[in-house]
Amino acid sequence: MGSPVFDWRQVAHLTAGQDMWSTHPLPAIGLKSVRFSDGPMGITGGRVDERDLALLTPCGLALAASWDGALVRKVGQVVGDEALRLGIQGILAPNLNLMRSPLAGRAFELFGEDPLLISNLGGAWAAGVQSRGVASVIKHLVCNDSETDRRNMNVTVDEQTLREVYFRPFEHTARQGAWGMLTAYNSVNGVRCAELGQAIGWLKQGLGWDGLVMSDWFGTHDGVASLAAGLDLEMPGPARHMGAALDVAAPIGERLVDAVERLQRLAGRVDNPLPYDASVAAESERIEVLKEAAAAGMVLLRNDGLLPLRPDKEKRIAVIGPNAIQPCFQGGTFAKVALDPATEMPVTSITARFHEVVYAEGVVAEYRIPPLTREPLDLSVTFRDAEGHLVHEETRHASSLVWFKDMPGVGDLLSLEGIANVTASTVMQVANSGVYRFFLGGTGEVSLSINGQAYASFDGVTLSGDIMGKLMQSPHTWVDVILEAGQQCSLEFSMNIGRSLAHGLWFGCRAPQSHDLLAQAVALAQQVDSVVLMVGETADAGLESVDRDTTQLSAAQQTLVRAVCEVNPRTVVVLNVGHPVDTACLKHAAAVIVAWYPGQAFGPALASVLAGDLEPGGRLPVTFAEREQDYPVWSLTPDPAGEVHYHERWWVGYRHFAAHSLTPAFPFGHGLGYASIEPEVAQLSGEHVETLSVRLGLLNNSSRQGKAVPQLYLLAPPEEGQDRRYSLEAFAAVDVPATGRAAVDLVLQARSFSRWDCEQQRWRLQPGLYRMTLGASSTDGWLQLALEVDEKGGVEAGAWHSLFDQSIHASDRPLTR
Repeated sequence: MGSPVFDWRQVAHLTAGQDMWSTHPLPAIGLKSVRFSDGPMGITGGRVDERDLALLTPCGLALAASWDGALVRKVGQVVGDEALRLGIQGILAPNLNLMRSPLAGRAFELFGEDPLLISNLGGAWAAGVQSRGVASVIKHLVCNDSETDRRNMNVTVDEQTLREVYFRPFEHTARQGAWGMLTAYNSVNGVRCAELGQAIGWLKQGLGWDGLVMSDWFGTHDGVASLAAGLDLEMPGPARHMGAALDVAAPIGERLVDAVERLQRLAGRVDNPLPYDASVAAESERIEVLKEAAAAGMVLLRNDGLLPLRPDKEKRIAVIGPNAIQPCFQGGTFAKVALDPATEMPVTSITARFHEVVYAEGVVAEYRIPPLTREPLDLSVTFRDAEGHLVHEETRHASSLVWFKDMPGVGDLLSLEGIANVTASTVMQVANSGVYRFFLGGTGEVSLSINGQAYASFDGVTLSGDIMGKLMQSPHTWVDVILEAGQQCSLEFSMNIGRSLAHGLWFGCRAPQSHDLLAQAVALAQQVDSVVLMVGETADAGLESVDRDTTQLSAAQQTLVRAVCEVNPRTVVVLNVGHPVDTACLKHAAAVIVAWYPGQAFGPALASVLAGDLEPGGRLPVTFAEREQDYPVWSLTPDPAGEVHYHERWWVGYRHFAAHSLTPAFPFGHGLGYASIEPEVAQLSGEHVETLSVRLGLLNNSSRQGKAVPQLYLLAPPEEGQDRRYSLEAFAAVDVPATGRAAVDLVLQARSFSRWDCEQQRWRLQPGLYRMTLGASSTDGWLQLALEVDEKGGVEAGAWHSLFDQSIHASDRPLTR
């Protein structure tokens, strides 16, 4: 691509978005507009609007739990197809930051705690999307690993750790051909990520990557500094710091040429997408992929012989718990996917698969704001001017209405003249007599009236700073109202608004609850053959901009788990969570499944896993600690100076547990299946670090096909004053036929034996004695051998020896030769 022949002032506006979701076109140079959408779990349609229905995939943590790159690529293709259907050309996903702490608010959106696993699985998702001719914009570059004060906090991290751990997934996806990267809100070592020339330079100059670097929404602060650092595009538009707002006197001509060329390249790449296949067969195949992926990510932590349940043998099953009827399909981020209201609930799927199923709630789902009703909702929403004249009206179907910069049918909120009021009204049929608690909140003066009588008001929140964070936390008030069964209530939630960048109106209702829910559940558990107990989080639990404060299930849910397991030893607990949880209350459960946030196929996938139709194919992409104090990182709150110190350095996640000989409750990589698979033989090939691989043979001793996930770990030579590095370096997901065998090649990279040299800005071989371990998790080793690596990368290997029933982290075990 040659340099433009026009003056830079003619193209400067291209470095900022045209509007909220698209870039500027420029016909004079053949440049077309590119339209983006958020979408780690599917397409949002450009706004949080439940009418823009899209397929909902498993969350990032669930996909990572599959350890299956080929399957994750297929999920990416499904999302790419959805983008084609909805006219989207670029998706802001996947999220390749690391889960430093189990308290991370968006842990569910991440691909775990290990940079290799994140790189391979996140890269597979991106490749699947781009195979459809849709751009995958990798986010968030870099170190946006927590949510608390994310727009202002500064990460302090040494360069070697930054390059080897936190930058690695971005490096990998750049090498694999990602078309775009999205910079983070936070700062790193005092520099805002939109101006972080160090990381952007590693991509563009160091790797020769030819993609586009764009800012997260409202994530730029200095246009000239950002452009000079390598940022190509400020989003959203209109321009605030780049584009037309650039300083015309700044020496930015050469950098501007590069930015425009990269925008042209992206526009060209998405200009010839695959045609969308709208056939019934293609749609059915996509749904099947989502079901397969949901099951493949479900981790069977424990199984004392209870699973799989036999539909022909189980006479009566009790499904207990709030998440069976109000599951958490996805996280509560701004990128929330509009889910079909007809999506099947888990209890419905289980009832359809087994002979006789009965249900008890056990405890109430603990929402921040409960939905107005459990049934699909019809809301009449009207927009009026200051004189009360109707400007627009529409029908909505959700208890949370958000307008981010524009209002459907109304226009740009920043230029909006005269809209003074938004009112949402509906009719609610009262099922039971008692006290109903109504919730209401919003970005303006909100009032609630029932049957024409005023009951409550809320002054509204002012949106500044982290707008999305305030929207997601939904500040509110509440009022208790006594209602009679059979009564029909006309509800009206009215908000007087002003001019703002975003608006939201949210409301809900908690119906009167029986005081003996726990007793009912325990009594039912005593009367059945087996129990499926579903607990976990609500749809508004995992939030953008908000980190958690505990790994504990709620006190009520812990009591429920213990009480049910005590009276029925045949209980399987299903954890519908998006992060590691404390498992102390689960010790007496016969089986435990971590289902994560599995997307829209939750119900069918879970029923198939319980019945044994599908394998619970997941392995943990994160460590579950025995004690909260064992995690390498706990609090994610910046210090008084706004600093978040990456004190654990290279030793994040399971690496910390290995270095300090800490025994987790369930280790990274752990997961059981329904087949009995064991290693038969391992053979190391290659005599140099650039040619090493291990061929592993696997034997299935059972009468059903099963999945194995062999994992290869390296313990590096000691370095002065540091803990020894122990890390995952290769893995594979392998299907092994019933009573049959399979072989897999685990290929190592030269990077596995190298460190980043900060002075010379290159990778440097680290010679010495390494210990290689093959196993089923970070602590469950099968086989081990020693490798001597010389100064030129030559390798001399010892013989394999067995590690069955032995700890692989014993510090006093000598390396065999």
